[in-house]
Amino acid sequence: MVAASRKKIVIVGGGIIGLSTAYAVLKEGASVTIVDRISDHGDNCSIGNAGMIVPSHFIPLAAPGAFSNAIKWMLDPESPFHVQPRMSWDLMKWGLRFYLAATEKQVEQAAPLLRDLSFASRDLYIQWSESGIDCSLAKKGLLMLCKTEHAMTDEADVARRARDLGVPAQTLSAAETSALDPNVTMDILGSVYYPKDCHLDPSQLLTSLKEKIVALGGKILTDCLVTGWKTKGQSLYALETNQGEIEADEFVLSAGVYSDGLVRTLKLQLPLQPGKGYSLTLPNPIEQPNVCSILCEAKVAVTPIGTGLRFGGTMQIGELNQSIDPRRIHGILKNIPEYMPRFRVQHFDGIQPWCGLRPVSPDGLPYIGRTKAWKNLTIATGHAMMGLSLGPVTGELVNQVLHGKPTKINIERLSPDRYGS
Repeated sequence: MVAASRKKIVIVGGGIIGLSTAYAVLKEGASVTIVDRISDHGDNCSIGNAGMIVPSHFIPLAAPGAFSNAIKWMLDPESPFHVQPRMSWDLMKWGLRFYLAATEKQVEQAAPLLRDLSFASRDLYIQWSESGIDCSLAKKGLLMLCKTEHAMTDEADVARRARDLGVPAQTLSAAETSALDPNVTMDILGSVYYPKDCHLDPSQLLTSLKEKIVALGGKILTDCLVTGWKTKGQSLYALETNQGEIEADEFVLSAGVYSDGLVRTLKLQLPLQPGKGYSLTLPNPIEQPNVCSILCEAKVAVTPIGTGLRFGGTMQIGELNQSIDPRRIHGILKNIPEYMPRFRVQHFDGIQPWCGLRPVSPDGLPYIGRTKAWKNLTIATGHAMMGLSLGPVTGELVNQVLHGKPTKINIERLSPDRYGS
């Protein structure tokens, strides 16, 4: 048995999950090498997302009504949730599993787990910020902005459920919402405020986290493509890459939506679909909110990042590519003036859209833990829209798994073997 302080660990994937894991493991005293397929996070979901830490998001993507909404929105290419039809057995199996998971029982079982993960991650972000990891962490809460009675009723129901779970939530009138954030003009019926939610600058976070990892002795190999695995019995002993073989005692797979393809030769199944999301960041917005928000009916996130303002949204289940669909962008932009009337679509002229591919599991929960098939392979992927929010706690949980410690949160429900191995 290799001593914990000298254990060699290879982490495949250099997004927020891989970096969080590397940081946790390095503090344990292990040797860490991160293998990243890109050099500048240009196609990484961790860089252009909404930058929100959201204990308010305790309802998984697969929930009652999600499947029927997906079917309804398939006919609208500008809708918040869109499935790009294609002949794919993997997509059909994923869709069936999504349908079967979208139940009230699933929500009841998943909600306390997501709550615990989110609060633990929030605490870690605060610790990181206090220890010198720069990310412009703002503990100012989140506003769910509603324009219609239907949305207010739905969000008030979620708020009641949140309070039952111990997640603080306040239902506010339009006037109370404006008083909470007077920096932005709003045309809304009301809102729900989640005071424990936070926001940060994702790009600043990743830059600072990488600097910490290198300072602790970690290695980051960029433009490094995985081409295979070397195995012996039920163990892996080396990763094959375009930069040569990398031997290790433990391997962690946190390669986002690419994870499933990387374990096919190991006879593992990690059902994932790419959930493409888009964002546009105004460098000098006409108004700068103090609190991050979500435009409820439009499903658009609004986040102050430095002196800029980021608008992000859509969940486009489709092909594994980085193409920009102008209809999805228009679907975001057309809704912004409805809630924030001082903004105009023309304000975004010349702003380059960003897109990223979120790794979406059928039940909306991440895969975290060891596989039964391979003694020294741990999976950490499938976080969908919650990757940044759950990054730090995922890293801590993986560190506990790698060193044979009981996890502080029960992750049995997150088993990477839950769809077969």
